[in-house]
Amino acid sequence: MAHGYRIVIEDCGREYPCAASQSALRGMEALGGRGIPVGCRQGGCGVCKVQVLSGTYVKRVMSRAHVSEQEEREGRVLACCIYPTSDLRLKVIGGMLRCVERLAADAAGHADAGARDTAGIASGA
Repeated sequence: MAHGYRIVIEDCGREYPCAASQSALRGMEALGGRGIPVGCRQGGCGVCKVQVLSGTYVKRVMSRAHVSEQEEREGRVLACCIYPTSDLRLKVIGGMLRCVERLAADAAGHADAGARDTAGIASGA
């Protein structure tokens, strides 16, 4: 991937690669598969609202019905409208939050199952 960056979703600890030519939402869709709800992909519905915790990006115009000028200045933006220019750390704050929390719970469940499997092997069970 030319000019690829790493995007980390703080809510679940998952990360994914994202090209500079790809919106943060496009990469997130590939990560979550069925779990990431997607609306218009054009900045009009507000479903993909995130807080950028670190990193830099360029942005497209976003609907003021979903992101105020103040929010935008504070890094609250729509993932479909931002393109990374560095690695990013995001916190989901829009309609995707429940789905991202489910990804985190699934990941924790897999980690717990792996730990149980390892404990069984170590104890000779």
